[in-house]
Amino acid sequence: MYKIASKKVLNPTVTQMEIEAPLVAAKAKPGQFIILRVNEEGERIPLTVAGVDPVAGTVKIIFQIVGATTELLNHKSEGESIQDFVGPLGVPTHLAGLKKVCIVGGGVGCAIAMPIAEALHAQGCEVTSIIGFRSKDLLILEDEFRACSDTLHVMTDDGSYARQGNVTVPLKEMLEAGEKFDMVITIGPLIMMKFVVLACKPFGQPITVSMNPIMIDGTGMCGGCRLTLNRDGKKVTKFACVDGPDFNGYEVDFDEAMSRSRMYFGYERHQHEKTCNLFKEVQ
Repeated sequence: MYKIASKKVLNPTVTQMEIEAPLVAAKAKPGQFIILRVNEEGERIPLTVAGVDPVAGTVKIIFQIVGATTELLNHKSEGESIQDFVGPLGVPTHLAGLKKVCIVGGGVGCAIAMPIAEALHAQGCEVTSIIGFRSKDLLILEDEFRACSDTLHVMTDDGSYARQGNVTVPLKEMLEAGEKFDMVITIGPLIMMKFVVLACKPFGQPITVSMNPIMIDGTGMCGGCRLTLNRDGKKVTKFACVDGPDFNGYEVDFDEAMSRSRMYFGYERHQHEKTCNLFKEVQ
C-alpha cells in the first residue's frame, strides 16, 4: 500500500497528490510515468511523474478527473493509501546538451511539462514556456512555471485571463520573428500538439511531443499504446510505454492517434457516471 502524503485541489477538475513511494522517488526522471491502482479491483492507469522528493521519498502526481478511476482516486484523502504504484516507466525526456528550449503545455498536460521545464532551468538552459487553458478557472501551475522560465506566456481560449488565444499564437510570433530553439517540447491534448507541430514545420523547428495513449501494462505487452510513425517514407509501429512517451512530432500520425483515443470514450463516460452515482448513494 502507498500512503497519500498530501492532497491539493488545483482547479475544479484537477487534483495534485504526493504519494509515499521511496523507490520510485529515488529513480524517476522528467518525462517518465507510473501506473497505479486505487484498490484491488481497480484498473491500472498511467500518470506522469509531476515531481519527486527523494529525501522525503514522495512522488507528485497531477490528474484530471475524467473517468471512474480518477474519480475514485480523487475521493481518497490525505493519510489514506492506494493499492499499487509502479514505476518509473518509459524513457526520460532527452535534456542533455539543450541550451534554449520552448516548452508548450496545454491544460493538465502542463503537469507533465513542468518538471521538464524545472530540470532544464536547473541545468542552465534558457526556457521559454507557453501554457494554455480554456479559461481562468482551469489555470494551474502558473507560479511554478514562472519560477523556472526566462519567459512565460499564459493563454486562455476565452480571454478570461492573460492573453486570449491558443498556444500556437505566441509560438508562431516568435518563430516568425526569427527565434530559434534547440527544441520545442509540447505536451497536452492531441489536437493541440498536432497544431503545435504544424506551426513549427514551416520553420524546420525540431519538436518533441509527449504521447499518452490508451495503456494497460506499461511494458509493451498489451499493445494498447501503439502509435504509427511515418519515418523515412515508411510506417513504423512503436509503443508509447517503452519507446516513449516522447517522439519526434513530425513522425507521429496524429489523426490515427486521435481516432484510437476516442474508441472507449462512451464506455469511460458511463463508468465515470456510474462511479459518481455510487458515491452519491453512499452520501
